[in-house]
Amino acid sequence: MDLIILSDGLYQLIPVTKQMMADIDILGEVDLFSLCDALRNKLTTYLEHINKHVMKDGGGFFYGCIQN
Repeated sequence: MDLIILSDGLYQLIPVTKQMMADIDILGEVDLFSLCDALRNKLTTYLEHINKHVMKDGGGFFYGCIQN
């Protein structure tokens, strides 16, 4: 799975790593959408005034996930 991130006007696919998955508790069956939501909640901050999820590390705007 890859994260879709908009950074400096370009969309980038960032591979999900074990380090990104650390501290995420997986209970039961998980699909792409629920895993993407868990990663979004962990890695981003929602800015209501611009209606976007911004990466906590300053890496750009979070747009979603794609299965590779």
